[in-house]
Amino acid sequence: MYSQTQILDRVSEQVVKSLPDEINQPQNSQNFSPVSHRNIPAVTVLLIDDQAIIGEAVRRILEKETDISLYFISEPTQAIQKALEIFPTVILLDLVMPEVDGLMLLRWFRSHPTTQDIPIVMLSSKEESLVKADAFAGGANDYLIKLPDPVELIARIRYHSRAYNNLKALTQTTITAQFQAQQLEHTLQELKAAQVQLVQTEKMSSLGRMLAGITHEINNPINFIHGNFQHLNSYIESLVNLIQLYQQEYPNPSTDIEECITENNLDFVIEDVTKILSSMKLGTERIREIVKSLRNFSRLDNSEKVAVNINDGIDSNLLILSHRYKGTIAVTKNYENLPLVECYPAQLNQVFMNIISNAIDALLEQEEQENKQILIQTETIDEKYIRVRIKDNGPGIKLENQSKIFDPFFTTKPVNKGTGIGLAISGQIIDKHKGKISVQSEPSCGTEFIIEIPIKID
Repeated sequence: MYSQTQILDRVSEQVVKSLPDEINQPQNSQNFSPVSHRNIPAVTVLLIDDQAIIGEAVRRILEKETDISLYFISEPTQAIQKALEIFPTVILLDLVMPEVDGLMLLRWFRSHPTTQDIPIVMLSSKEESLVKADAFAGGANDYLIKLPDPVELIARIRYHSRAYNNLKALTQTTITAQFQAQQLEHTLQELKAAQVQLVQTEKMSSLGRMLAGITHEINNPINFIHGNFQHLNSYIESLVNLIQLYQQEYPNPSTDIEECITENNLDFVIEDVTKILSSMKLGTERIREIVKSLRNFSRLDNSEKVAVNINDGIDSNLLILSHRYKGTIAVTKNYENLPLVECYPAQLNQVFMNIISNAIDALLEQEEQENKQILIQTETIDEKYIRVRIKDNGPGIKLENQSKIFDPFFTTKPVNKGTGIGLAISGQIIDKHKGKISVQSEPSCGTEFIIEIPIKID
């Protein structure tokens, strides 16, 4: 190990000969301030060594290097704090120091996220291969015998600093690229959602206009027919009474009248005409219910929030879809007496339509399955929320697809069988209502959609 005098002599011989006449040797407990230059240094060196003479020697070596700023720490316990303060581009670390040795500090620097990538050059008077191996195994970038040749030391400092700055620039570029990629992905998702919304809005708008025309054209004549049934029934009843009275008053009709009665089967006509009127009245009532359901489904006059009965909305959807499942799928309804829910009815009806339609599709695809069932349950969770469960006993959804079913344009249906926007728009609608929608499904065990929405939207 070199003595202090030998080190200074070596420096004096190898460095620029013209050094200032007065150099204040730092105390062991103090730090060198960085050499001041006009320009901000591109290289920041943190020297950690318990020998102040080493700090002075390195300072002399770097004195004329205007792009290098030097900080010296003679107390190893202060090195960590100093490194976090100045963000050095190179650390010169003494291998052997009292209390806290260089290898211990090296391991700490490599374990801390702020300093883990900073180049660390170990300084030591030992040239043993095992010592060097321990240093490199601990994460050192370089190893120099102190005191190194000035030209070599400066070259290595600049080399490691440039590599570190390049690494930081690359890391920052990577982070920026990742952030931009995330922004682009977010923008893409927003565009997809907007596209879905536009497609679905136009679809529902067209459907609404069509339903408006159909219900208007059907509603007027059917109301006219239904409203006249009471009068028609009264008139026919009067005519039947009159015929019966004639039969009582004239028990012996002429031959022509008897032939007419026999030919027209008067007794049967009198008995059946009442049944025909009753059946026709039931038919018109059924048509009126369908028209009412269509109007309830479209809710063309309710573009704002309205308090409605959710059970009625589900029933309207079932009525519209009944032609698809009647006779093949058993639909069980378990309704609670729900409070009126403030919502956008047409949009919620759209959600129920999408989910029930998907359940019907899934069950109809299982041609060999028996006892196909859909269970619809409504309940009040508390004074603020209600819950709707729609469950089928179909094939279920694969686990890897469950996280994607609400993504725009994702569908497991064959080509031309599904667009992948039904559940995506359903998720958006439930979000708009400040609620949540989830799915529980296992292959071969069916699928259940759970919708929770507030009774009143804030």
